[in-house]
Amino acid sequence: MKKFLDILMIVALTLLVVNIFSWDKTEITNKSVSFEFNSDSYNIPASVILKIVNNSDEAISFNTCENIKINNSWSDIKFSESFCKDITLNSSSGTTIDYSTEYEKFFTTWKYNLSVNYDDKQFYDQFELDNKGTFKKIFVWLFYAPIYNLMIFLLSIFWWVFGWAILSITIIIRLILLYPQHKMMVSQKKLQAIQPKIKEIQKEHKWNQAMIWQKLMELYKTEKVNPMWSCGFLIIQMPILLVIYNIILWIKDPSSFYYVYSFLSDFKLDSIKYDFFWLDLLSSWWIGWLILALTVALVQFLQVKLSLADKNKNLDNKWVVLEKKSWEDNYSQFMPDPEMMNKFMLYWMPAMVWVFTYSLFAWVGIYWWISTWFMLLQQLIVNKMLQK
Repeated sequence: MKKFLDILMIVALTLLVVNIFSWDKTEITNKSVSFEFNSDSYNIPASVILKIVNNSDEAISFNTCENIKINNSWSDIKFSESFCKDITLNSSSGTTIDYSTEYEKFFTTWKYNLSVNYDDKQFYDQFELDNKGTFKKIFVWLFYAPIYNLMIFLLSIFWWVFGWAILSITIIIRLILLYPQHKMMVSQKKLQAIQPKIKEIQKEHKWNQAMIWQKLMELYKTEKVNPMWSCGFLIIQMPILLVIYNIILWIKDPSSFYYVYSFLSDFKLDSIKYDFFWLDLLSSWWIGWLILALTVALVQFLQVKLSLADKNKNLDNKWVVLEKKSWEDNYSQFMPDPEMMNKFMLYWMPAMVWVFTYSLFAWVGIYWWISTWFMLLQQLIVNKMLQK
């Protein structure tokens, strides 16, 4: 214990000495102006961001074109007149210059240099512009660009109201995913129905894991059940969900125009209306957000409850609750408890949905609400089909 206290004392003294002798250096650093790019590497199309911090005691003024020069090793880039403006930055404040409206100037892959001449001082920084990698290109051209243009097309149809475009694109995606969602739900219900057979196999061959696996594969084949359907559906959904989230996250970024198809080139960012009834879909009032989150959580609860309920007479009209392998003496507490898994799905899933919906943009709640209603109605249809 004494050695430990001695080490703590040495560390504390070291930190004290470092702080004392570095005090003047900190003051010198704070009396400066800094110009630096938000990143040292960008991909085409580039939304270049320049960060400026005034740590000096006086206000500074500069022009975004006259005082700030960016070149790609051949010549200085000439920006549009509308981009050139005077900026005054007070002491101990900062700002950013967004070059996303000038994304067409950053199509050449190379190193770009920044030079700032201000008050007889020069500031330098650098970034490199690259093409996207192969996988990113495939992802962008197969998923991002088509869905982004679909969003713009829907906006043009629905009077540039962002809310109606979200509703429409959600319905379209749910219709596309209708068949894989149906296969997943049917597979889940069939897995519930054959749980007694699975339990018998596990009990009969409890000491032979290889035999259990073999018998389960035979059972799945006989009953025409594919337990991988649920995983496969998630794999299908994830790229689409990521694309939609990124499209809307960067919906205001002019550099996204790079992906606009020619017949939609008249699209203008200023025409989009983000208010939808009592919600601002990009930044909502907290009461509206709370009501939306609770509504989405309630629909999610009903959908999960329907997915767990089973009306099969052979199961005594009870919910299917899987049992732990309690007959095994070496049962591990780290094995998942199926009953707890069912409770997690029924109660914690809606709670998590509520938290995520409340925490994220309001449009996420709209998307989730429509998607869950689709799944709920589809679950009712699947349940009715399997009862017959």
